[in-house]
Amino acid sequence: MTADTLFIQVGALADGFAPNANTLPACALPAGSAYDFYTQAGVQRLRIEDEATLSWNGQRLPWRATALRPDILFIDFPHPQRANASLSIICNLTAQNATLVAGSLPDEAAVRLDAFSRVEQNLPLTAVEVDFSFARMNAEPGPLPAFTDALLGMRNRYTYSPTERYEHIYLNDNFYAWHCLEGVEKGLADVDRCHYVSVADDLYLFVWREKIVPTLGVILIDLQQMRTDGKIMGYQESDFSTLSNFPVGATAEIINVTR
Repeated sequence: MTADTLFIQVGALADGFAPNANTLPACALPAGSAYDFYTQAGVQRLRIEDEATLSWNGQRLPWRATALRPDILFIDFPHPQRANASLSIICNLTAQNATLVAGSLPDEAAVRLDAFSRVEQNLPLTAVEVDFSFARMNAEPGPLPAFTDALLGMRNRYTYSPTERYEHIYLNDNFYAWHCLEGVEKGLADVDRCHYVSVADDLYLFVWREKIVPTLGVILIDLQQMRTDGKIMGYQESDFSTLSNFPVGATAEIINVTR
């Protein structure tokens, strides 16, 4: 009988993923680039000031962007109004629409509330929160991204680096199973809350929220190129003082599909 594999903090996960990672290079958006997002809550305005700073509704923030496809941007930056939170914006420049994902990590008190107490209080098992907004990128009417069930039943393998490999099984609208095949979490597996959005043909946004170690994943899955792009956010260590918000990417394989 082998010893139990222990869960690790997100900072240690980032260190394990870093060497020779299959991440995309940062996308250089020209200074002065401007994007307006017409949401139900009103117009949200993003302006690129320089390679290190953007303006979100007038507030200056650090940023990073990648382009999984020439017309698909993934822009990520700290949330200007929330502590321990981020905004990820997936722009479809061809369809002129976008998905805005606001994710928040819980504070220490919420993390230390045990699973049984959360059930007793009718709370979700995960204290990681996420809000979705779908937007047009101009004032003209047109289609918006939408939640989808297209991934359900897939069992996929993702290779994040020469040493880090996972499999996912997309179980239903609310949950997926993950299993670390190789890497710093080898042998660990769990079932966590998740969300799926259709971004373009064969391109899906997959967001998950872990319940044991507070973790938010925001990932694009491209089933044409068979690769992924996105980020993982959590606390660097167990003292809850510092965030780890790091880019990830993987090559993808469909192992099987159960309908």
